[in-house]
Amino acid sequence: MIEETRKLSLDDLRAAYKKYLAEENFSANTIATSASDAFYIWRKQDADTFWEIILSDKFETVGKNTLLDLLRQHSSGNAESNMSAYMAQLRRFRLFLQSDPSIEIQAAGPRHYETRKNPQKKIKQILPTPSVDEVDAYLAKWNTLEDYHLQEVALNKLFFDLCPDNKDLSEILLKVSVLNDFYSTNIFKVFPVAKRILELQVDDRLQRGDRTLVEDIQEVEISGKKNNFYSFATKYCSHHKPLDFPIYDSYVDEVLRYFRNVDGFTNFSNCDLRNYPRFKSILEEFRKFYHLDKYNLKQLDMYIWQLGKEYFNKFV
Repeated sequence: MIEETRKLSLDDLRAAYKKYLAEENFSANTIATSASDAFYIWRKQDADTFWEIILSDKFETVGKNTLLDLLRQHSSGNAESNMSAYMAQLRRFRLFLQSDPSIEIQAAGPRHYETRKNPQKKIKQILPTPSVDEVDAYLAKWNTLEDYHLQEVALNKLFFDLCPDNKDLSEILLKVSVLNDFYSTNIFKVFPVAKRILELQVDDRLQRGDRTLVEDIQEVEISGKKNNFYSFATKYCSHHKPLDFPIYDSYVDEVLRYFRNVDGFTNFSNCDLRNYPRFKSILEEFRKFYHLDKYNLKQLDMYIWQLGKEYFNKFV
């Protein structure tokens, strides 16, 4: 019950929260950040204020206002910008509480819905239900994000006009380098990745929409060590054939797992999202379940990524 949870010390509650995040397959860095930032209000003000905000039916409003006040007092950075990151951690903590069916807290967000029965987990809904109106709103918003929009224009020019094929190592190296820089995919040595793509002779498989190509590109040996660049591989394929290769990243991962838990739109394990053929099938099932058939996979990408970034922002 929530009364028992509220009696926990900060250290004990943080330990339970870390365990939950580990079970949800978050990285060690994300766990450390979230386990600290989710309790910023507790640390800078007090436990009572923290719990009042977490359990409030006006969570979004009171949470943002309190964080802004505290950040203006205790931080030299941009309070408005940092507030969004701390709010994302508070939302994630609420998901942790809602993962326990014995705990009831008020849902928050643009609309509120009761959870459908799901064999994997039972939680209340915070994110707005996917719908045509929601997707249209996020697609319209995309065009107002000048940095992301123009970045996409630049990548399209590179992949579609300047270097559409993958037969020249220097052109592949250019595409790998630009993607790695734009998306911060953490490839510390791009040449072996480009050479691997050249060796695979990927063009015919890209044209066929071969889902297994991602798995071949993602595994690269560098200095005798095998590396897995899964997210990068999905991006590389997607920027050649965006309608056939949806992009995987952590925001998309979290949104799909969230709606699996809330609505049970399909059954999958967390690790299925890192199996590309299965990942694409899950996205197609998501589209079908929420009656979003009018949108192609690229449009679905743009919608889900923005939704995930808004609600699950990991950065401070």
